[in-house]
Parts: sequence; structure tokens; C-alpha cells
Amino acid sequence: MLFFYNKKMLGETLLITINDSENVTYEYKKNITLIKDENDHLVGLNIFNVENLKLQGEGSIELTEEQKEVLEKRLEKNGIKIDLEGNNDDYFVVGEVLTCEKHPDANKLKVTTVKVSEDEVLQIVCGAPNVEAGQKVVVSLIGAMMPSGLLIKKSKLRGVESNGMLCSKRELGLPQEEVRGILVLDNDVEVGTKFKYFSSRWYKVW
Repeated sequence: MLFFYNKKMLGETLLITINDSENVTYEYKKNITLIKDENDHLVGLNIFNVENLKLQGEGSIELTEEQKEVLEKRLEKNGIKIDLEGNNDDYFVVGEVLTCEKHPDANKLKVTTVKVSEDEVLQIVCGAPNVEAGQKVVVSLIGAMMPSGLLIKKSKLRGVESNGMLCSKRELGLPQEEVRGILVLDNDVEVGTKFKYFSSRWYKVW
């Protein structure tokens, strides 16, 4: 479950993504929009006028236990009962670029294989000019919500399947440097460790 908040862009509105679905319908209740898939399953919520939650941050955020409790009570009053547990940080991990080859049908794209855990290697298409084999990078896995609100999905780029994204500082909400391209981490960071962006000032891996 992912929580997105951007006061400058959307005002006091909290967006909740439960599951990804392409074909959705909308049901409107008092200050709440329910988003459902073709099987009438709840896949998301837009909750308006959330000033009382006193949300902080911009982009993908975490809710405190107190905020979850207040929100769950509000939803229950409208006949909506869901578990608000979930952590977007699980979708951002350190990966190692194992191979990096030219895309067969796009000069500016590269096809990489990236190790994200001891037993998982993903194929990811990347357009960054600085991506190379051997790098430690930040990988946003399928299901991740970026600070911009972009939800990462399995996709095809010029006919080649891509299962995630290699992230730049800008895409992670971090200060952008003059050098364009993905964020390259120190080589001693272990593959599979979680990456967390706290704000536009600093980050941490653990």
C-alpha cells in the first residue's frame, strides 16, 4: 500500500494505492473517491480535506500509527474498512548492474540485467548515459511509487521488456547534480539493502 501527498500540487488530498489496475471505475462518497477494478475490488482511494492528519513531506510518504488510526475511523464512518499497513520503502533496493548492452531498436537506450537480491536478477531498460556494468545503483521495483506520483509498472520499451527502473537523484527527490544520469552508489553497499529517501537533502541505505 502506497501513500502519496503533495500539498502544492493537490492541496490537502491523500492518494492511496492498494493495487495496480489498468481498467478502473470511480465511486464518489463524501470527500472520498473509491477506485475499483473490473472485479469491483478496491484498488485505490483519493481522500480529500485531510488537514486534521497534519501530513508532512512531499511525494511518497509514510503515515504514523496515530494518523492511520484517525484515517481508519474516518473511512469506517463511510463504510470503508481496510488495513492501512504498507511501506513504500520495500520497493527501493540497492542493485548491481551485471550486464549492460545496447538496445536493439533504440540508440539512446540500454538493456541491463540487475541483481536485486541473492536469487533475483531483473531485466531493466535504462536511458541514462552513465549506466555501466559493475555499478551499484538504486532500483525501484514494480509497484514502487516515485516522489512524483509515478507508479512503476512492468513495461516494454521499444519492444524490450523492462521490470523496474534505475533511479537518478532527481527521480528520488534528491538534489540534482550537474552530471546527468542514474545515482551510482559506493561499491561496498550490499545488494538487496533498502534505500530510503528522507527529503531533498539526504538519503540512507540499510
